[in-house]
Amino acid sequence: MTDSGLFSLIVSLPGLSCLSAPFMQHALLGLLLLAPMTAVMGVQVVNFRMAFFSDAISHSAFAGVAMGLILSLNPHGAMLLFGVLVGVGIMAVQRGSSLASDTVIGVFFSAVVAFGLAVVSRDRSVARDLQPFLYGDILTIDRPSILYLALLLTVIMIFQGLGYNRMLYIGLNPLLASTHRVRVAVYQYLFAGLLSLVVIFAVWAVGVLLVTALLIVPAATARNLARSAGGMFWWALTVSLSSSVAGLILSAQDWTRTATGATIVLVACGWFAISLMMAAWRGRAER
Repeated sequence: MTDSGLFSLIVSLPGLSCLSAPFMQHALLGLLLLAPMTAVMGVQVVNFRMAFFSDAISHSAFAGVAMGLILSLNPHGAMLLFGVLVGVGIMAVQRGSSLASDTVIGVFFSAVVAFGLAVVSRDRSVARDLQPFLYGDILTIDRPSILYLALLLTVIMIFQGLGYNRMLYIGLNPLLASTHRVRVAVYQYLFAGLLSLVVIFAVWAVGVLLVTALLIVPAATARNLARSAGGMFWWALTVSLSSSVAGLILSAQDWTRTATGATIVLVACGWFAISLMMAAWRGRAER
């Protein structure tokens, strides 16, 4: 059976006819590229206790888009650039000061939100254009964006393949990692930059308000289900992929008609609820 024949068979199944639309196919492909990135980076965000970091980056997107709209720049490009600058800036201040990481992130978080609101207050009409970025709209993704996602996924997989163990070492004890000739600063800046890019691309899918959930919920679910570090990665990948595909399909049904990003997160939260019950059952069985 040819690929086109196989796809025709898929869309003929109950509830999957929505995938026949080209924009739905683009959205599905975009989510299939984004889900592995949010899974692997989300596991490290949870293990390194960096949830607040990803929240600050997502809200910097709000400021970046607002600035881009005010200056008549490409809002997606402005969002990416501003997000990476904020992420690297947080890491630089965190490394160069004695302040706790959550304090540094809190300052940046407050600054980017206040800056975004200040920019929007100068031109009230900009607020209407910001709504898609607040709630996300993966259905508007285009082919160039899909190519960028594929490139970013490739870079992240290379980074993880070469530096996963070193990143784990740094997360446990940066000073000890440094004494063993691990280039702590290089890996921390690379991780901050890549995480910022993933967060900004995830904003397109689920919006500023839910992007942290897209990183945290699959990883938290995986922690409840997995028995090893490797198992946590594979569980996070399973939850992220299944939630993305199911959320996209469910949101397009006539009986739902809900926002795609919100539906994806709700499916992931359903996974988390199941994992809590399974973890509780496992704990009782091991006693």
